[in-house]
Amino acid sequence: MTKQIAGLCLLLLTLPGLAAAAEPDSHAAIRQSLGKVLPGVTLDDIKPSPLPGVSEVLVGPRLFYISDDGKYLLQGSLIDLDTRTDISEERRKDIRLDAINKVGSDDMIVFPADKERHTITVFTDLDCGYCRKLHKEMDQFNAEGITVRYLMYPRAGIGSPSYNKAVSVWCADDRRAALTRAKLGEEIAPRTCDNPVKDQYELGGLLGVTGTPALILDNGELLPGYVPAKRLAQALDAHS
Repeated sequence: MTKQIAGLCLLLLTLPGLAAAAEPDSHAAIRQSLGKVLPGVTLDDIKPSPLPGVSEVLVGPRLFYISDDGKYLLQGSLIDLDTRTDISEERRKDIRLDAINKVGSDDMIVFPADKERHTITVFTDLDCGYCRKLHKEMDQFNAEGITVRYLMYPRAGIGSPSYNKAVSVWCADDRRAALTRAKLGEEIAPRTCDNPVKDQYELGGLLGVTGTPALILDNGELLPGYVPAKRLAQALDAHS
């Protein structure tokens, strides 16, 4: 699915004759056009965008804009020049939160704050230097009222040593302790079990994660890289 979505723009822009015949139902035209390019792909939502004649289309958590006649695809952001607002980013925030909420805390490794004021979700690589720096300061994040929820994003990809280590952490009897040991560079006993590591890695790619740590804030903003606890708390307070 990830590869199909990644190729969507290229296929639509390079293959001729994809536009559906003019129809009163623009949704049907869009579905027909995309169905020729990516048969079997589910369009999760289609609705009007702020741009006349163009619809907003969701494929999983990915946002696209497609002309109502099904002929043109726009990839990028819609900017309101009057307000200088990135309309698309505001929508992506909601989309990210929805995707994260569908995962649920039960499929995350959670370090809760005693007096929780904010929750962040972090795509992490167990071998990433700045991921380890963030984790070493977990007490500081929790002291600021920030609960940290981890999703696995082994940057080297599925089947890599980092991926296998993430699986071993997930399958450990005490996941939080195993994750902490792994981030300290300690050896983790290899284990396997039913696990969500592959799904989390693929979700990160769909949400635009390209490096780690990648923080999804509680307003849906994607913040790449490490941020000190106090500075992050200030940023979270500013938009709450």
